[in-house]
Amino acid sequence: MQEALNLSEMLEGGYSYYGLWHLHTRARWLLRTHRADEAVTLTQDAIPRIEKIADRNLLERMQLLAAEALGAAGRPLDGAALLAATVRANPDPSLEIVAEAARVAGCLATDDPAAARAHFERAIRVFSAIGQHTAAADARRQAGLGDSSALPTVTATTTRPGAALAALAPPPAPRTVPPARVIEATAAVTTLATHPPLLGIEVLALLGDARACSRAALIEEDQTGVRRALVTRTDGSAAGDGGTPIPLGVLGTRRYELLVEPRPSPSARTTVMAVERLAHTSVTLSRMRRDERERASLWPEQSPEEQLGLVYTSEAMVELVKTTRRIAPSNVTVLITGETGAGKEVIARALHQASGRHDGTFLPFNCTTVPREMLDSQLFGYRRGAFTGAVDEYPGLIRSAAGGTLFLDEIGEMPLDLQPKLLRFLESGEVLPLGETRPVTVDVRIVAATNADLEQLVNEGRFREDLYYRLNVVRLRVPPLRERREEVPLLVQAMLERFAREAQRDPIRVSEAAMEYLTLYHWPGNARQLANELRRLSALSEPGAVVMPEHLSPEIAANRPPAAAARAITDAELLVRTDQPLAAATEHVERVLIAQALDQHGGNVEKAAQALGLSRKGLFLKRQRLGML
Repeated sequence: MQEALNLSEMLEGGYSYYGLWHLHTRARWLLRTHRADEAVTLTQDAIPRIEKIADRNLLERMQLLAAEALGAAGRPLDGAALLAATVRANPDPSLEIVAEAARVAGCLATDDPAAARAHFERAIRVFSAIGQHTAAADARRQAGLGDSSALPTVTATTTRPGAALAALAPPPAPRTVPPARVIEATAAVTTLATHPPLLGIEVLALLGDARACSRAALIEEDQTGVRRALVTRTDGSAAGDGGTPIPLGVLGTRRYELLVEPRPSPSARTTVMAVERLAHTSVTLSRMRRDERERASLWPEQSPEEQLGLVYTSEAMVELVKTTRRIAPSNVTVLITGETGAGKEVIARALHQASGRHDGTFLPFNCTTVPREMLDSQLFGYRRGAFTGAVDEYPGLIRSAAGGTLFLDEIGEMPLDLQPKLLRFLESGEVLPLGETRPVTVDVRIVAATNADLEQLVNEGRFREDLYYRLNVVRLRVPPLRERREEVPLLVQAMLERFAREAQRDPIRVSEAAMEYLTLYHWPGNARQLANELRRLSALSEPGAVVMPEHLSPEIAANRPPAAAARAITDAELLVRTDQPLAAATEHVERVLIAQALDQHGGNVEKAAQALGLSRKGLFLKRQRLGML
């Protein structure tokens, strides 16, 4: 192989993605030509550049190559430390990285030839099982195991993915097994659970090292039910299909399990039980990792808006939350308007949480909760002896919320004589407590809310115009629940789960029929009324019970949903109210059609999806969005 570029030129061109992969190839060539010091320099220079492009696969490969280079350069301890850091950084590596890490471990274990050979053998088995025959040949060459042409041909796409593993099975255990070999075999069992044939080989090796079984076999079963033994281990007697079955999982169309017959001794039987639990745990962890990856592919990570703890799906709320996030970092005064119970305080809390003040105090205060004559002292505080009864100093709400957010609810009820004092604080950031002679500067953000029409109050002379404009720098309107009915199922689910956590009991469930009543009710009390209804149902129902329409409050149950009327007319027709938002009507139609399709096909999701003209994934996503899972 002819050198085309010198090292400095290669490093200068290593910033691009393909240039970095070229560096990886060059580092491998340097190691092959016994130029370990140059390989160390190249890989250590490339690693921080790869970290910038966030390519985990390339980063792990380069780190493993750097560890190998360090060992070849006479620094095996440094190489082992880098290998450990690489493996530790990814608890769920690909099989290729597992094999590569085993090969590098074999290269570094120069102080223990037996351990090195075990590492290389494991690397060869994994490389061969996933079809990386060139890499398997390299590992075999480095291990001094002879001609790589004798390797069996096993690929990930073969019709029998475990068919040639018998030739790769570890040799019988020596009389004395080093503890390190047992530890390595145990770690391999937990790592290779994604590939059942390889898992079976490692469990057989572990059982062989423990000398706990008289005979054992790795069994492969195809889709027709035909079973065959791929690998057997015996103490001299013929291996068969007898023994304790240990399920290993499915690969492609084939199922794998181990059949183990323990030696006739109590210690051997307990050892087999322990290995069986280890295999079961490994398979379970592998399944959980796979399910997590599938969920991640179906559902993106939570958006910043969802991380605020809000439950919403309507277009109006999406825009409201986006605006809330945009203005959160600034210190502008915000006026939140909306009907009673619509969720104004929830939006105020989200605004505080998304701001740089989230570590400070969020202090809500309703201006109607104290007598008008006490409102001044409550907000601005007082010093001791400022008036009769002021036996102690009181900082007031504004100073108590310093560094955070003060939420003033029902700001329209603030007395006219107090409004100039609030206006001065908003303009200067200073408060003058009762009895004090000098103002105090306070850093606090004011968020106000009202369900009243402040413009009308200004026209009537009941609210100062200058204060109104000072509060109304940014206005956020929270729509009433009847304008965002499509959010009712999500709110119901979230509230029921919260109430169940508070009561430390299983949450109740709402039937589809009852959900129709809840979705189509006009909710004059908004989300607060919905919460009270669900809290009542949670308190009166048994844990895990299903709420039916007759369990709802009389005023809700008296409103017959259109779906019920449609069923009274004909099963093939659907009546939809026209005095509701389009999104709510669309969701209602989708919910009824999906439920009917599932009912007609006996719950078969595949057939229901075909009848609705959807893919299986599309139907799953719709049911998830509609709360029908």
